[in-house]
Amino acid sequence: MVTLMLNDSTLSFRKDGTFRVLQLADIQDGPAVDPDAVALIDAAVRGADPDLVVLTGDQIRGYDPGYMETFMSRRGDAIGTHVPRAVRLEAMLDGCSTHRSESPMTAGRSESALRDTRLKVRESIRQFLYPIVSRGIPFAVTYGNHDFQCGVMPDEQDEIYRQFPGCLNPRMDDVRGTERAALACEVGSFAMPIVSRDGSRVAMGIMMVNSGDFDESGGYGAPSDAAVEWLEKVRLGTDDGNPVPSVVFQHIPPQDFYRCLRKTGPLAPNAVRGHRMFSDSCYVLNPEVCRPGSTLGEGPCCSERRVGEVEAMRRAGGYFALYCGHDHKNAFVATIDGMDYGYAPTCGFRSYGPHASDRALRLFVFHEDDPRSYETRLLRYGDLIGRPSRDPLRILAGEYMVSSPASLGDILRRPRVAVGLLFLSGLLVTVMGGVGALRRRRFDGS
Repeated sequence: MVTLMLNDSTLSFRKDGTFRVLQLADIQDGPAVDPDAVALIDAAVRGADPDLVVLTGDQIRGYDPGYMETFMSRRGDAIGTHVPRAVRLEAMLDGCSTHRSESPMTAGRSESALRDTRLKVRESIRQFLYPIVSRGIPFAVTYGNHDFQCGVMPDEQDEIYRQFPGCLNPRMDDVRGTERAALACEVGSFAMPIVSRDGSRVAMGIMMVNSGDFDESGGYGAPSDAAVEWLEKVRLGTDDGNPVPSVVFQHIPPQDFYRCLRKTGPLAPNAVRGHRMFSDSCYVLNPEVCRPGSTLGEGPCCSERRVGEVEAMRRAGGYFALYCGHDHKNAFVATIDGMDYGYAPTCGFRSYGPHASDRALRLFVFHEDDPRSYETRLLRYGDLIGRPSRDPLRILAGEYMVSSPASLGDILRRPRVAVGLLFLSGLLVTVMGGVGALRRRRFDGS
């Protein structure tokens, strides 16, 4: 049998019939990667012993103060413009210079700034990839909505990743016009066949999909029309006449993830407000479709453009799961009409997210005989590392970050927050009552 591969690395099931994948989502860090994030990745890789690591976007914290000179909020912006006040404030708190020349960014200054940023991006990548590359583990990368904001576009970042041994991302110029072109659509969107243990057939497929960044409305992006069409048409072979069982990894979730939730009232414990077009309702997990241990910490921030990705996957057949990142506080897995929808939470420590102990990577164990009957679990910081994070104030701020009235409502609906506020309110009433009584006694005594 001849199996098309994107490069010289053949991925195959182990002799025991398993294939282990580690999903690493939303490191979202700057030039100096947080030591806690590196420690978590290292411990997870060591404990999981994966055959493949998939990085599902927002590896680069494009809005980090270290990238201010080349920051761009949206594609097409002039670099170094529209730097958010929060980034400037963080730069001051970190002791970084916030001085920027008032003169226009000349071509020479622009290229010099971009050269510096490319070096910083490479250094960041080197740090969080080290636990993977040092063990000789293959890895694959797609992109999110913050990677490009540093000013270095995904195609350039792709070139940087390929400088590290084990990178499976294809060079698009190398595959165009060849048989292998069928396995690659665009930067961040490509297929990886997983061969059976005896090498006789493709037993499973893993698809990386670039889900875009932002759209014209200001909302989040979605996979391109070309990527959706490719997902439906790509063929890795057949499994007894049926499409090869395949799983998709990407950054931004499609609207279908709201099917995993149930609408509820605004006073329901742990309810979250939906995002943008879903913001007229509050939601909780639907226990009828979600696996035990699932958590919902924020409304899925999906694209407002429905591109028909899941419909294309269903028409193609074979696809059995779609896993995303993007929403740092979500870690649920649900099954609807035979398709799994799931999240990995952030594994980073420089952005918002859950409590430090719940930042994690997601492990998958697939079985050659039936890839659809896979196991998955989170490898959490609290279990693997145990010690408190090095920057507890940053973690606390990220856990309780209020970016909008909706996020404030989500926080107030957490039972422990509500109980804490009731306790403080009671304490305040008691103190004020005592102060009032003391004043009355003094008045009566005078």
